[in-house]
Amino acid sequence: MTGALLLTSASTASADYVRDQQWVLDVFAMKDTWAVTQGQGVTVAVVDSGVDGSHPDLTGQVLKGKDFTGGGNAQDDLSGHGTGMASIIAAHGHGTGNSSGMIGLAPKAKILPLRTYQKKNDKNPDEAWAAAVRYAVDQGAKVINLSFGADGGKTSPVGREAIAYAEAHDVVVVAAAGNTGAVAVEEPAALPGVVSVGAVDKEANRWNGSNSGKGLALMAPGVQVLSADNTESQKYSLSDGTSDATAFVSATAALVRAKYPNLTAGQVINRLIKSASFLGHKGLKAPDEEYGYGIIRPRQAVTMNIPPGPKTNPLGQLQSSTSTSTESSKATGSSTQAEKKDSSSSSILVVVGAIAAIVVIGVIALVVVRSRRNGGSGGPGSRGGASSQYASYPPAQQPYPSSATNQGPPPSPGQYPHNPNPYSQQPPHQGQ
Repeated sequence: MTGALLLTSASTASADYVRDQQWVLDVFAMKDTWAVTQGQGVTVAVVDSGVDGSHPDLTGQVLKGKDFTGGGNAQDDLSGHGTGMASIIAAHGHGTGNSSGMIGLAPKAKILPLRTYQKKNDKNPDEAWAAAVRYAVDQGAKVINLSFGADGGKTSPVGREAIAYAEAHDVVVVAAAGNTGAVAVEEPAALPGVVSVGAVDKEANRWNGSNSGKGLALMAPGVQVLSADNTESQKYSLSDGTSDATAFVSATAALVRAKYPNLTAGQVINRLIKSASFLGHKGLKAPDEEYGYGIIRPRQAVTMNIPPGPKTNPLGQLQSSTSTSTESSKATGSSTQAEKKDSSSSSILVVVGAIAAIVVIGVIALVVVRSRRNGGSGGPGSRGGASSQYASYPPAQQPYPSSATNQGPPPSPGQYPHNPNPYSQQPPHQGQ
């Protein structure tokens, strides 16, 4: 969660002052970016405390949404957190030419508010946000913003299933790495396929409260970030945290999805990674545990010549236990059918063996009769001759083929449940 730091200039901040606080717009050259795309046609789901669509900078941008806390209104935001995230993503300003107030990185994207907790110190249960994630997917959201960490540190099975559901339905899932400064990315950000986000300051240095470690994907501004906040008298606040950074990455994903609508979620993430940069941090090798694959660059994400790459997510994919169970069930069914087939084959072999035995017995009887007729002279049909004749019979069971012949070709690399290195596609040098 972000910690609100009120604007201190006056009780009512001037419009120019508010826009001037948005240092991110300048460092990202957003005017040039908006000439290419503004996120039109893309819905970003904000799973949070709700989003106040009545804020002047958000009017017309916020869909009805849904409340998962017990029948309330998704646009009733008691803490201001969700409204802040939505504004970083899609605020459009207000007044003449929208020159007043704040503006988000994707001002023409739509926000789907999904309220999963109410007050600042309320728990955000996995059951609630997991249901919200599934709802977002079913409502057509192309990006899901999760500016929170799982209660208890680990994501429950229901939460993991929801993330797997989103990834399987071509949705970009973005989540906060955490604000404790620990060398461990929090879940759900740490789950395979999720874009985990840490925070940097104006100098592009990692914020000391930003979690780091294995699994960190991208960095984005998260210090002294302006956002809309109707719970404050000035209607705005400044804050620090990976929540804000997450919203910036979600907005950038929306810009990419608007510019390149035919790209899969994995290919969108690929563009975010390939266009990121370590900026002034020399000697880092991606993925770095403090900076991931680098700091996002929205303009480069929509303008750089980056091959689409594979359709799969370069950060991996979380597998659903349901699909695993189904596959296991199919395998069990196939095994049962194989057993039935083997059983049938065995029955046939038994019948053939019985017939062969009858033939052998008949031959023996014939030999004995002839032997008796011949007085046991050792001529044709004698014991030695019979023995030689029996040896010519093939064995009742052929040797089983070696197991190696039934293994089939080895699975292709894409079938292994690992997280491929996005840099295997010859990306541009980090730090450009």
